[in-house]
Amino acid sequence: MAEFSFKKPTIISRCPLDTKDAKWKRLVKTVYEDPNGVRRTWESAEMQVRPVDSPVDGVSTVAIIAKSTGPEILLQKQYRPALDKVAIEIPGGLIDPGESLEQCALRELKEETGYVGVVDRTSGILFNSPGFCNNNFNLIYVTVDLSLPENQNPTPQLEEEEFIECFTLPVPSLFSQLKSLQNDGYAIETRVVALAEGIEMARKWGL
Repeated sequence: MAEFSFKKPTIISRCPLDTKDAKWKRLVKTVYEDPNGVRRTWESAEMQVRPVDSPVDGVSTVAIIAKSTGPEILLQKQYRPALDKVAIEIPGGLIDPGESLEQCALRELKEETGYVGVVDRTSGILFNSPGFCNNNFNLIYVTVDLSLPENQNPTPQLEEEEFIECFTLPVPSLFSQLKSLQNDGYAIETRVVALAEGIEMARKWGL
């Protein structure tokens, strides 16, 4: 697997973020009463950009490319400042006001990878880390047809601050390939791990 071609960004500083300066998310303290009547507190993060007409913050796209050698999943490498690592992820992003889940998925797929796809199905609402934050999303399953003219030379439409590289891995060997990437120092995003673990579980139990 080729290395991330962009120069790895350099962390300049880290410091606590005041809520008044937070644009995307904030820390909140929840006071609640447990089943035994004991008052407790919980610290968590809360997204601030979810559209009022949307039940979720955004979507993640499971884009499958059908090849003669078998299905391949479209992945991407992206530097994440919170980890100070390059992460292996699936395409996705925040939903815009008035946008459907499917529209968001296809828009993000086009912007981040250059590919045009067709939506197969949509998952239920998923939560990233319920003990830490209220961030939620839907998985959108998409098929990418390489025979289409628009998919012959896909060109991402990245924003100025985005540095993303796309690649594919065979679905049957996703589990082992991710292990190798992790050993190479990449951070594997939860959704990608969950997909690989699901495939491995299905293989083990003959599902």
